[in-house]
Amino acid sequence: MCAAINNPASCEVHAVIRFLLARNNNAAEIHRQLCEVYGPNVMSESKVRQWRHSSSPKAKKFKQASSVRKIMATVFWDRKGILLIDFLECGLTINADAYCETVTKLRQAIQNKRHGMLSSGIVLLHDNAQPHTTARTAQLLQQFRWEVFDHPPYSPDLAPSDYHLFMHLKKWLTSQSFEDDDRLKTGVTTWFKSLAADSFDTGIRKLVPRYQKCVEVRGDYVEK
Repeated sequence: MCAAINNPASCEVHAVIRFLLARNNNAAEIHRQLCEVYGPNVMSESKVRQWRHSSSPKAKKFKQASSVRKIMATVFWDRKGILLIDFLECGLTINADAYCETVTKLRQAIQNKRHGMLSSGIVLLHDNAQPHTTARTAQLLQQFRWEVFDHPPYSPDLAPSDYHLFMHLKKWLTSQSFEDDDRLKTGVTTWFKSLAADSFDTGIRKLVPRYQKCVEVRGDYVEK
């Protein structure tokens, strides 16, 4: 047996430990060999075990980032259910041209899904977003002979989509994850179709007392 090497430098001991680790020695065996070469006081077995653990390759942690992509969906519905869901292409913003195109799709959807409604009269409730109030939009709605239901500015409590439909949609979306835009569109469409008919009727009926309250306070905004 060789004589022990006294007072070894820490870097030397650590280099030996790395070498023995590379040869797949466990902590007890590494401690035994260190003591054999450097003496019994070179390092305790627990320190060897600690050093081995701290020098082991660590698993990399990946942070899952939330997607910043957003898709705008324009949804039209009545007391019987969904009439039209129109998704705007990602990266585009809605303007008067895009909205008029959507409204034209809505007219076709009503013709297909609500026989006789076009001839009996349409009352459209949409908010005061700029694409909804342009001259071109007004002209198209006049051409369709649709009546526009008055909507006071800044009153989400008077928009059934805001106070009823989208509120439940947002709650559902918080528990969902989609791999791509197409799966998102399919998921949202399926969710809308899964709603019971009385859910839509309830949402429309809630508008009556809400609007009555607005009339009573002469149009002032009231959070419901």
